Amino acid sequence: MSLTNCVENRSSSAWHAIYTRHQHEKTVAEILSSKGFEVFFPVYAALHRWKDRTKTVSLPLFPSYVFIRGGLDRRLQILMTPGICEIVNIAGQAAVIPEAEIEDVRRMVESFLHAEPHPFLKCGDRVRIKAGPLAGIEGILVRKKNQMRLVLSVELLAKSVAVEIDASMV
Repeated sequence: MSLTNCVENRSSSAWHAIYTRHQHEKTVAEILSSKGFEVFFPVYAALHRWKDRTKTVSLPLFPSYVFIRGGLDRRLQILMTPGICEIVNIAGQAAVIPEAEIEDVRRMVESFLHAEPHPFLKCGDRVRIKAGPLAGIEGILVRKKNQMRLVLSVELLAKSVAVEIDASMV
């Protein structure tokens, strides 16, 4: 087995980011799923107010991005999907997002705690959650209006997500 095959085999089960047109994330995720790709499209609930009504809407945690596991052997099928701009890459190769980062975001979304986008943080005191639905997840702890928030970052995209937590869980 050559080195090229090893890289391809490793990336066949790796997570990659797909950059989409503005507000096309949901459609792209649905189309890729219907084509048989494993897709991760995390959303959060936000309250939007108009003159005549207030409504809860689902918005993407990572605007303009959808995550896909493997499937790069069908790159043309991916790129021909309406709404996709490109596969995020580094030096011409599809960039791999660490499995741990995707799983931490997945656990945060599935925990039913209120998560929302947060400005990217790279420095700060890293903490590990010791109890609750997010036990074992590591992130950066910040204070916002007398509340503690755990910030998780996807380094490759330079994007972060925050969730309110109880300080006793740290």
